Amino acid sequence: MTEIPSLPGLRQAIDAVDDQVLALLNRRATLAAEVGRLKAAAAPDALFHAPAREREVLARLEAASAGPFPAPAVRTVFQEIMSACLSLEKPLRVAFLGPEGTFTHLAARHQFGGSGQALPQGTIQAVFQAVERQRADYGVVPVENATEGAVDSTLDAFLDSSLAICAEILLPVDQALLMRPELEVGGVRRVYSHPQALGQCRRWLEAHLPGADRIEAPSTSEAARLAREDAEGAAVASELAADLFGLRVAETKIQDLAANATRFLVLGPRSAEPTGRDRTTLLAMAQDGPGALLRLLEPLARRGLNLSRIQSRPTRRKLWEYVFFLDVEGHAADPALAEALEELRGVCASLKVLGSYPRALEVAR
Repeated sequence: MTEIPSLPGLRQAIDAVDDQVLALLNRRATLAAEVGRLKAAAAPDALFHAPAREREVLARLEAASAGPFPAPAVRTVFQEIMSACLSLEKPLRVAFLGPEGTFTHLAARHQFGGSGQALPQGTIQAVFQAVERQRADYGVVPVENATEGAVDSTLDAFLDSSLAICAEILLPVDQALLMRPELEVGGVRRVYSHPQALGQCRRWLEAHLPGADRIEAPSTSEAARLAREDAEGAAVASELAADLFGLRVAETKIQDLAANATRFLVLGPRSAEPTGRDRTTLLAMAQDGPGALLRLLEPLARRGLNLSRIQSRPTRRKLWEYVFFLDVEGHAADPALAEALEELRGVCASLKVLGSYPRALEVAR
């Protein structure tokens, strides 16, 4: 006859496993600290955070997970473990477009975990400056949304910056309608949010709150704060913002595009090493004249290099002068792309490699 385990016995077994897990975590932390010492001795100013290495480890662990522990939680748990261990190598300071509770904050936490020092900034330009002036080791900024397109402020900041893109993040953006606990949807007279978020929820707001004024805020988190102070106000923001500001989540996933996502860039002093699954972002100014854009694209097409995105922006230096931002699959050190870049330097008025970095192959969850 099989003996049925007792509740006290199961709890005792769990306690024993927890003790083993803690011992192993301390062992991992000791090894990480030793890695930090070796890195510092070999290259004092090297990048301590290696996005490609982290993604490789997380993918391996997810693939190896075959037990009852939820597979999606494997990534979350080990991301925090890696973040805590990385802080032993070198405590990371991460600037991001704040305040806390924004989707950029969520992206920063996804990339670096919760053990780094979070440095919220009021503007995208301030994020760039924090890294440039070495007040932060890395910066996280949004660059494009699946519904609303490019974030022009980020593109413009690259025009005068020496920073490199060293990673990218694709984050799902599920917008929620937040309001004070006593307020009902029918009583909402004002809706606060960032212009991008309002645009992402345009159809839902027109259908459900057609008479409410839409008021732009610097961020979704600031919108939540404003809604908390307004007896007839609501905010379009993340559910995390509801927790931070004591608001009720009245509706979830109100964005017009169900699979809405935003792409974020991680800024640092230099590009990442090649991984074989990379992307390179270029800033190019074509020489004026007929066929200028064709001359810009032809060196890439001739070598079979996939151009995944092209965006033009005014230079803000001369009337009707534009630059092009191009995303090309591959690393600048790859032979084919290196050859194309050399040729492009001969046909462009100017060419700048903003960074090569591991491609985000899927939307983070």
